[in-house]
Amino acid sequence: MKKRLLALSAFVVLTTGVSFGQQDKLLTHFIYDKMSLNPGSTGMDDGICGTMIYRNQWDKVNGAPNSAVFNAEANLNRFIPGGAGISIYHDAIGFNRQNSALLNYSYPIDLNEHVLGIGVGIGILNLGVDPTWIPPVTMVDPSLPGKTSGTTFDVNAGLFFKKKNNNYYFGLSSTHLSGSQIKSLFYTNSRHYIAMGGYRFLDLFGTSKDLDIQVMSRTDLVKFSADVNIRYVHQGKFYGGLTYRTSDAVAVMAGFTPVKNFTVGYSYDLTINQLSSISRGTHEVVVKYCYFLPPPPVHKSKHPRWL
Repeated sequence: MKKRLLALSAFVVLTTGVSFGQQDKLLTHFIYDKMSLNPGSTGMDDGICGTMIYRNQWDKVNGAPNSAVFNAEANLNRFIPGGAGISIYHDAIGFNRQNSALLNYSYPIDLNEHVLGIGVGIGILNLGVDPTWIPPVTMVDPSLPGKTSGTTFDVNAGLFFKKKNNNYYFGLSSTHLSGSQIKSLFYTNSRHYIAMGGYRFLDLFGTSKDLDIQVMSRTDLVKFSADVNIRYVHQGKFYGGLTYRTSDAVAVMAGFTPVKNFTVGYSYDLTINQLSSISRGTHEVVVKYCYFLPPPPVHKSKHPRWL
């Protein structure tokens, strides 16, 4: 009981205005959430793709984070150079409710077998606090914060370099570049700096049996963390693997593609930080679907002069 009260107290502190910044979201399946972290990756793959990720962090800990991400992006090179997309994020932690929406665009530079995407994401972030206090006496304590909210401007930017066959990639980006503030909540958008990369060892275990390794590190110049994902991908239909997040968790992940271009995945994080004794781990679910436009029709003339 004492540990539960201490954990809850930590969340209360985060929501009463004494915190001047907030860490970006943590996702075990960050491999399906590149755009919201690095807008340079927007539309870099062919097709029109939609991705939904839900994360229930530190299950059974009262006030623990619950997050949802929706990304939709499209490769527009058939019509105009580049890719465009929208990223929507919702996060609930303690009394806090955070919602953000970003419009992303990436301009591609062709480098023979490689392509470099230069991207920017522009949008808004809304933060709300709606505490429910039970004072020890019948009168309300005026020193306790009440319901309030605010909205601020948000900007991301990034570079994303990849091989055209998706064999490997590397990206550098920064989120919350505007460093905007919501003064009523004593809140500042803390800038984060992110490096990510991945390499797929094609046919390492036989035909269409690949090993996929992906790494991401992030820092706000106060705290640093890194994720390492190692997955076995079987014929593009099943995957299974392990994840390690520094000072936070180890995870197992698995997913499958029941129909073409539709992927469902799940991961379970085993907490290894100070909440390990009361947390029942973290659950995460991802759903992704891509639609590929048919090739443009080839027009043939049957005029007798051109036969």
